[in-house]
Amino acid sequence: MSAMKTAAPRHNPKVTTALRRFAISISVLNIFGYTVLGFEQPWTWPFIALATAYSLEIVLEILGARSEGRAPRFLGGGPKGLIEFLFPAHITALAVNMLSYVNDKVWVMVFGVIVAVGTKWVLRAPVKGRMRHFMNPSNFGIAVILVLFPWASIAPPYQFTEYLDGGFDWLVPAIIISLGTMLNAKLTERMWLILAWVGGFALQAIVRGLLFDTSIPAGLAMMTGVAFVLFTNYMITDPGTTPSSKWGQIAFGGGVAAMYGVLTAMSIAYGLFFATALVCAVRGAFLWTADIVAKKRAEEALALAAVTRSVGQADADLADAAACACPEGACACPAPANAEAPACACPEGACACPAPANDQTPACACPEGACACPAPANAEAETKKIPVAA
Repeated sequence: MSAMKTAAPRHNPKVTTALRRFAISISVLNIFGYTVLGFEQPWTWPFIALATAYSLEIVLEILGARSEGRAPRFLGGGPKGLIEFLFPAHITALAVNMLSYVNDKVWVMVFGVIVAVGTKWVLRAPVKGRMRHFMNPSNFGIAVILVLFPWASIAPPYQFTEYLDGGFDWLVPAIIISLGTMLNAKLTERMWLILAWVGGFALQAIVRGLLFDTSIPAGLAMMTGVAFVLFTNYMITDPGTTPSSKWGQIAFGGGVAAMYGVLTAMSIAYGLFFATALVCAVRGAFLWTADIVAKKRAEEALALAAVTRSVGQADADLADAAACACPEGACACPAPANAEAPACACPEGACACPAPANDQTPACACPEGACACPAPANAEAETKKIPVAA
C-alpha cells in the first residue's frame, strides 16, 4: 500500500498567530461576560457549543483526509498541533453562542454551530489552486438560525455592558477597538476592509436619511455600540473568507455596507448578518467564475499553440515538397544497387522524385531487388511475375 500523503499546513504562521489571539480574545470576553457583564445565555452553553464544534471538526477532517488520500491535519504536531487545528472551531462555537439568542432551546444553538462548522466543507471555491471555504462560518450559522427560526434573535446588545456604570460602559468597546485594531493591523492585514466597511456604513446611513427621511443620527449612533464594534473587529474581518488585496478588501467592506443599507431600507432586520452572508456568496460565485474562465483560456491557449505548431510543420513540409517537385509522368521505380551505388545508398540531399518515363525507359518497369533510391528504369528491367492462385 502506498504511503499516505502528508497534509499541507492548514494556515500560514501569521494566520495561525492571528487565530490564536482571536481564540484567546473571545475566550476572555466570554469569561468576563459570564462573571462581570450580563451575558444572557446559560453558563453551560459555551461548553456545549465547544464540544459540538470540536467533535464535528475532527470527524469532518478525518472524512476529508480519507477522501483526499492524505493524513488528517491535526496529526503529527502533537498537542500543540491539535490545539492550533481547533482554533477556528473554538472561535466559531463561542461566537455563535455569544451572538445568538434562542431562549432556552439549546438544540437550536447546537444546530447553528453544526451549520457553521459544516459550511466550511460544503460552500467552497478554488482559491490559488486550492479549495477554500468562502462563507463566513459564524455569521452563516447565525443567519441560518434567524431564517429558520423566526422567534430567535441576536443577543441583546445590552448584555455586554448591563452591569457596568459610572462611565465604565465605554471601557468594553474601547478595549475591543484597541485590541481588534492591533490584531487586524499586524496579523490579519484587513485594515482596508475595516475602513471601507466603517466609511460605507456611515455613508449608507446618510444616504438612507436623505432618500427615505430616516434619522441620520440614529443610523450613525449604531456604530457606537459594542455589537457593531465586535462585528467590525472580529466577524467581518475573518481572514479565511475575505480578500487579501487592497482593492478586494475595499470592495468587500463597501459591498457589505451597501448591502446592509439596501436590506435596512427594505425593513429587513438583522441586516449585518444577512448582508455579510450575501456578499460572501457573491464572492464565492466570482471565485468559481474566475476559475472556469481561467481554465477555458488555458485550454484555448494550448489549442492555439497546437494549431500554430501544425501550421508551422505544414509550411515546412510544403517547402520540402517544393524543392522536390516531380515532373508529370515520373516513374516511381528505383534502380537496383550495383558496385558504383551500394545498396540503397542515397546521396545527401537527394530528391525523392524518380525520373520520368520515356521511349527508352518503359513506365515504371522495376527490376527485382531495386534500391529505394529513386532513378529512371531502363529497357532491360525485368518485371517480377507473381503467380496468382486460381
